[in-house]
Amino acid sequence: MTETVAPARRLLILDDDPTGSQCVAGIDVAFDEDPSVPAEVLAEAGSACFVLTNTRALGEAEAVALNRRIVGGVLEAGVPVDGLHVVSRSDSTLRGHVIAEPLAIADELAAHGREVDAILLCPAMLEAGRFTEGDIHYATVDGTAVEVARTDFARDATFGFTSSDLRDFLAERSGGALAAEDVLSLSLTDIREGGPERVREILGSARDRRWVVVNATEYSDMEVVAGVVAELEAAGRTLLTRCAPSFVRPLAGQSGAHVVGPADIPVPAGRQEHGLVVVGSHVGLTTTQLQVVQERGALREIEIDVPSVLDERREEHLAALAAAVRDALTSTDCVIYTSRELVRTQDPAESLAIARSVSDAVVEVVRRVRTARPAWVVAKGGITSHEVAANGLGIRRARVEGQFWAGQVSLFSAQEAPEEVLGMPYVVFPGNVGGADALADVVDTLTAAVAAR
Repeated sequence: MTETVAPARRLLILDDDPTGSQCVAGIDVAFDEDPSVPAEVLAEAGSACFVLTNTRALGEAEAVALNRRIVGGVLEAGVPVDGLHVVSRSDSTLRGHVIAEPLAIADELAAHGREVDAILLCPAMLEAGRFTEGDIHYATVDGTAVEVARTDFARDATFGFTSSDLRDFLAERSGGALAAEDVLSLSLTDIREGGPERVREILGSARDRRWVVVNATEYSDMEVVAGVVAELEAAGRTLLTRCAPSFVRPLAGQSGAHVVGPADIPVPAGRQEHGLVVVGSHVGLTTTQLQVVQERGALREIEIDVPSVLDERREEHLAALAAAVRDALTSTDCVIYTSRELVRTQDPAESLAIARSVSDAVVEVVRRVRTARPAWVVAKGGITSHEVAANGLGIRRARVEGQFWAGQVSLFSAQEAPEEVLGMPYVVFPGNVGGADALADVVDTLTAAVAAR
């Protein structure tokens, strides 16, 4: 990964799960909601900091309040509103509080004297085969580009949708408050043939929180747009962004990828010889990847029975699980995973509450075993990885060291955390990323790093 000429403004990225930093390196990530953490990182112009909000696991009102609290706290801690670009980082398959979170940020900026002219929507994550062309967002499934509304992602129990055209999608998710025809678009023709001049013309016309769809199938498309955004902001305009991981890279002034191997993963002395994989995601790809890990037979398997954590057996079950993990780590790598049968209802709020209860159980097991000092921890699933890091391992601030593949699966190092966690490699592995062998390959890389220490 190389640095380009980074904009002089500061970049605050509110990340709705820990997977938004997959395309950058050398940037700090605050797992703690205390605004003083990002405010310290953003003290210098040209700096960038992620703040993990985990808002995809929250109801809309809670998500709105948290966004406002963090942005307001950062500004009140002394980070100047002039020259601050706020990114609402989101899922590349359009799940999350797509409308509410950017509007909450805009409201908070307005409360500090800065009206937002435009909100850019750029959900492309090129490394995972997700891109936008003709305002239609696509996800690559089994090697074929499919309109995202035709994929399993669009049938999400909480954040489902029916439109692949991003203008129609915004109208749908806003409940009609936004009209599709009022959404501006930066087409590939605008970006590639019109170049910065045409992009500047379109973005420069935006006022009063106008939504703008950013089409992109290559990094060069996003780099053109990011360059114009920096120019407009330097001239006094205010824009904010709702995007997937890829667009963060050019906004942060970085290019290329920093891919890590066993030699790049130091495992400090005093830790176990063995590590822990934590699986919470229920998407089909995660289940397939878990099966490959199981087939390789290199890890002890410990299953969290979801029905047991939802009834009176919870405490007994968690205690037994923690004891089993601690025992397993003395002799082998270990994987703990939730039973694969997804428990949910037709009520989105109730489904979300069930998901929270299961996530809390996973976190509690990790909290009880962290003093066993595993050599490394891999968390599978976006929400799972946030909760495991922040509440299971107690990480307050970490740094993105790089990725296991270009733009996918980040390695973190804890900068502020409990003593038994400092120095331990922590891997954030999204639920819907990678091929069938990807999780097993990450485990192999980590075990090779342990063997080489």
